Amino acid sequence: VQLVESGGGLVHPGGSLRLSCTASGFTFSSHAMAWTRQVYGKGLEWVSGITADGRTEYADSVRGRFTISRDNAENTVYLDMNSLKAEDTAVYICATGNHANYYYIDGMEHWGKGTLVTVSS
Repeated sequence: VQLVESGGGLVHPGGSLRLSCTASGFTFSSHAMAWTRQVYGKGLEWVSGITADGRTEYADSVRGRFTISRDNAENTVYLDMNSLKAEDTAVYICATGNHANYYYIDGMEHWGKGTLVTVSS
């Protein structure tokens, strides 16, 4: 299993970014996917998840600003981030496990290396 994130960068507060995570080595369309994030010196935070059939959920801190989606033909999961805040600064990491409908951190078994998002003026 390989998960490769891209799309991070430096953005001003209020700006937008689209993160991508391209997967290989497993049947992508049958697995739930998650986005998590880690701030230096702090624990891993669950951000959003999407089931194999496209149901989504978000952490309270990002609901209404972030949108998770997936393209099974491209084996890719996306995270569209809008109205970014300084507190969104983190390494964003995508993950998957062996479940079609479970996307929380304790169910994840495979992780990407992450992409850094910095929100700063």
